[in-house]
Amino acid sequence: MPRTLIVHAHPRPAQSVATRGLLLALSELPDVAVRPLYDRYPDFDIDVAAEQQALREADLIIWLSPVYWYSVPGLLKHWFDTVLTHGWAYGHAHAAQGTGPATQALAGKTAWWVASAGGLPATYGPAGEHGRPFADYTYAIEQTARFCGMHWAPPFVLHGGHRLDAAARAEAGHELRRQAQALLASLERRT
Repeated sequence: MPRTLIVHAHPRPAQSVATRGLLLALSELPDVAVRPLYDRYPDFDIDVAAEQQALREADLIIWLSPVYWYSVPGLLKHWFDTVLTHGWAYGHAHAAQGTGPATQALAGKTAWWVASAGGLPATYGPAGEHGRPFADYTYAIEQTARFCGMHWAPPFVLHGGHRLDAAARAEAGHELRRQAQALLASLERRT
């Protein structure tokens, strides 16, 4: 069974309703490890070696976060900046005599953004308050994965999760787990 790493980035996890439910649903998967960034690094001082080791051990990497200003929360962006380094996740290794071989430590792994967005689906589109479809806001995160040689799974977005009742959030969790199991099964067939 493929190994799953959840990089969880919620600035106030104890107050989360929607993202916490998504995390609970994913935590029930087999062979899963969770890296709660805001618990581990409240001062934003990321242990790069530990994060890179966790990534090496995973086949499926899930970036789980709420949507903040059409992207990810600040600590997850900082995590991208400090963990996905040149010479490790992309580019070339450094060598004594100049540039070494190309490196992509994450090549072949699968990235999946699982997000909670406060806005309802109708708010994302030309007539909605956000003016664009939600897919337009995923490009930078998708390109981060692709630039590192990773496969990109279409994002799972729970829209308006904080407005949903407990039963609807539970149903979203079941759907997320179903999609995760299907994704893991496809990874298993690929190996």
